[in-house]
Amino acid sequence: MQVTETLNEGLKRGYQITITADELDAKVNVKLAEAQPEIEMKGFRKGKVPMALLKKQFGTRLLGEVMQESVDGAMTEHLESTGDRPALQPEIKMEGENWQEGDDVVVSMSYEKLPEIEQPELKEIAIEKMVVSADEASVEEALNGLAEQAKSFKARRKGSKAKEGDQVVMDFVGKVDGEPFEGGSAEDFPLELGSGQFIPGFEEQLIGVKVNEEEPVSVTVTFPEEYQAEHLAGKEAVFDCTIKEIKAPAAAELDDELAKQFGSESLDALKEQIKERLEAEYAGAARAVMKRALLDKLDELVSFDLPPTLVEAEASQIAHQLWHEENPDVQDHNHDPIEPSEEHNKLAVRRVKLGLLLAELGQKNEIQVSDAEMTQAILNQARQYPGKEREFFEFVQQNQQVQQQLRAPLFEDKVVDYVFELATITEVPVDKDKLKEAVEALDEE
Repeated sequence: MQVTETLNEGLKRGYQITITADELDAKVNVKLAEAQPEIEMKGFRKGKVPMALLKKQFGTRLLGEVMQESVDGAMTEHLESTGDRPALQPEIKMEGENWQEGDDVVVSMSYEKLPEIEQPELKEIAIEKMVVSADEASVEEALNGLAEQAKSFKARRKGSKAKEGDQVVMDFVGKVDGEPFEGGSAEDFPLELGSGQFIPGFEEQLIGVKVNEEEPVSVTVTFPEEYQAEHLAGKEAVFDCTIKEIKAPAAAELDDELAKQFGSESLDALKEQIKERLEAEYAGAARAVMKRALLDKLDELVSFDLPPTLVEAEASQIAHQLWHEENPDVQDHNHDPIEPSEEHNKLAVRRVKLGLLLAELGQKNEIQVSDAEMTQAILNQARQYPGKEREFFEFVQQNQQVQQQLRAPLFEDKVVDYVFELATITEVPVDKDKLKEAVEALDEE
């Protein structure tokens, strides 16, 4: 076997691999010799079939296996000897259009290798960490939100008009072109005005109504063009609403009974839980801001050549994803090609660069995602499919690509945490509004 370099330009590599016919023939003979003791053929005892006959019977099929094994072996041996790590699977092409059995096999191999990446001095990285304490006002605000969730409705005095926020209990019948339609009727239906539960324009027309079980209130609305029921989309409908009760909202009392509704023993215990939850949310937001700051610093500190194919693929993916976000009605990929812009290419360079750097840091420092961490991640995802958790878990266990999609962010966060441990972190007390501004700035970039 002979390997000849044909391209060495930046990270691009090309080689010509020649495997002689004698090498292939020798390997075929070895396979036949290994199999001969177990082969039976009419007219011969087991293990006594002549090699020449075996070669005539099985040689051509074995030659194909040997060719593939030889090429794979040559590629593996080459990569081990050079230390090259291809950015993507090497491209292998057989040269010569009229190859025949007995000829040498010549293949070309090309790939882009991953660059050599020097680890920056992590201890010299300085990052600020926003620290927000949950003050009493924030806890009270959250507590009032819980009280709002637990609110009840009490009947207004007779003759009262319905206001926004009131609950109207009614019977209604909806008609399109004068005919009732399926799903357009209900009895004793409680509707909170202003909740947005019904289609736009419906609830607003009930503000100011009174209890009147004799004279229905007529509400006219038009179903949205994108309404889920196609036979109603864009059509005008009239609802005859019989108002049976009007109730005013009554917020729950801030007491121990409210706390018990949310699983706490007392109001003080509920306040403490709220405080812990808020500070956990603040810490998560602060970490996101720190992570962006860290990635920005790493982007400035390191510089190395990037495999062009990786950058091109990433830019194409970014452009495609953003196009679909701007065109949500297009669910498939039957659209014109999307050319990445300069901005897409710039973002792709950053992502590929940081992705390779974090991967290198993780590998050199033996950072791994444990089986327990993966299992927890799968369980967290499975909760999004109520009743089908087991099926989702089994699907992920059998799908390497999905496993990698779940593993990648876990690995990245573990590498980031490793860098945080070495970097100089300065805590900076701020209020929640300052933290909110910093988080919103992340989305704008």
